[in-house]
Amino acid sequence: MYVILLGAPGAGKGTQAAILAQETGLVHVASGDLFRQALEKGTELGLKAKSYMEKGALVPDEITTQMVLDRIAAPDCQKGAILDGFPRTLGQAKALDQTLKQQKKAIDKVVYIKVSEDELLKRLSGRWICRNCQAVYHIISSPPKVKGKCDRCGGELYQRPDDTVETVKKRLEVYFAQTAPLIDYYEKQGKLREINGEGNASEVTRRIVSALKN
Repeated sequence: MYVILLGAPGAGKGTQAAILAQETGLVHVASGDLFRQALEKGTELGLKAKSYMEKGALVPDEITTQMVLDRIAAPDCQKGAILDGFPRTLGQAKALDQTLKQQKKAIDKVVYIKVSEDELLKRLSGRWICRNCQAVYHIISSPPKVKGKCDRCGGELYQRPDDTVETVKKRLEVYFAQTAPLIDYYEKQGKLREINGEGNASEVTRRIVSALKN
């Protein structure tokens, strides 16, 4: 079974994919994790992706598609996978469909986690990270006791370039312009299920499970 979780940055795709993977036994394949691993290893694809990620822009289709296709070709994905953060463009979606068809497989369901733009801005632009221990904070949901300092080690908190308000707005603009057409693409295939992505994680999980069952 192959399931795609669609949603803007900050919609909670990663959280929900991890929960669903535990419940279903399917492999959680996150394009963001693949990028980070490629960057850490210094692979050719990773270095090519780096400049785009730092600007908050989408990585070109051919780079992203190759990373994901390589991953889902691994033995542990033969029974299926939950795709998180991929596809993001029509080109990627069509390439994925074509490759799976060659393997006599197909995407079974696509869940669109819908979250308002205002909520997405709050979620994404409030994240701060400790330079020393990498602890993560959020100015609204989990602020540090002392502004700018880590509760654990007292280290300085900073925002990654892709977490600033300006970059977040750019990321959302890019998402809605280039990824939104996927909703129509999968809706025409009869595979799309749209759910409300606001509320606590367990509530959203219940909505997703219900959508998959129906």
